[in-house]
Amino acid sequence: MWPLRTVTENPFLRREIITVKTDVTFLSAGLKIAGHLYTPDAAGPHPAIVVSHPASGVKEQTAGLYARRLAEQGFVTLAFDTAYQGESEGEPRGLEDPSQRVEDIKSAVSFLTTREDVDADHIGTLGICASGGYVLAAAATDHRIKAVGTVSGVDVARMFRLGADGAQDPAVIQGMLDAAAAARTAEARGDGTRSFPVFPDTAEQALALGGRHGLEGFEYYCTDHAQHPRSAKTLTWSSIDRMEFFDAFRFVDLIAPRPLLVIVGREAVTSWMGVEAFQNARGPKELHWIESASHVDLYDKEEYLGPAVAKLTEFFEGNLAETA
Repeated sequence: MWPLRTVTENPFLRREIITVKTDVTFLSAGLKIAGHLYTPDAAGPHPAIVVSHPASGVKEQTAGLYARRLAEQGFVTLAFDTAYQGESEGEPRGLEDPSQRVEDIKSAVSFLTTREDVDADHIGTLGICASGGYVLAAAATDHRIKAVGTVSGVDVARMFRLGADGAQDPAVIQGMLDAAAAARTAEARGDGTRSFPVFPDTAEQALALGGRHGLEGFEYYCTDHAQHPRSAKTLTWSSIDRMEFFDAFRFVDLIAPRPLLVIVGREAVTSWMGVEAFQNARGPKELHWIESASHVDLYDKEEYLGPAVAKLTEFFEGNLAETA
């Protein structure tokens, strides 16, 4: 562990709090999960927030950034690598399994409840991108989660089935399901795990295939902007059929009466999914727009990150308030 003296640059948040970052592990369905725990260097117990990363991301990227910034505001926060990815256990590598992802979030909550510096009755969750959907599914059936926030949240099944903009040709997902079925057959015959690349080879290809959203994703994950050697660059084909039977928004109404905050960028091509999740929720709920921001802008660009952290701090302090 090591202390981090930080001064938040957000003009709305001018606290100076020493935070301590600690490498931790916990079990999720028998797999060892690797995490970074951020704790305020002050007497507790403190309210806590589980922060879950995008599909293919790792704890050292945007999830860790949000975790650190929220710890600066007095919360214990936990960012972790999902099973099968990053430093966490699980084979095959690069598997994206929504059921396991939801279990990982619940297991992270369980881990926090065992800590003396955490107020176990005041734990929230924050999900970014695909985890914005996963935290909704986790909170729907885990009443230990007292407040739920999402940033650029999507339902991974809708993303693959309908595309980032919701306008994808239905033939695309049918072709991917064909490939997933063929991969399972090949694996059963002993041919090994088959995977597909998450990103194209060049920025030009990313722009041609995915427009601004595709280009920004490529720049974040595949360039010096924010790339990390443990970030997943391929996913197993068996991830596809696992994702497509999952519906992150199906039981979002069960979160009520616990509060929900949905943060989306005004320019995000994926914003329709955040709106859909918000509409399906019963409340108390809030849809908060970050003007001029795209989906990926909210990952780490300070002009958008700062207002998002300010809103999250207000939300979690207001709803995990007794010990904030």
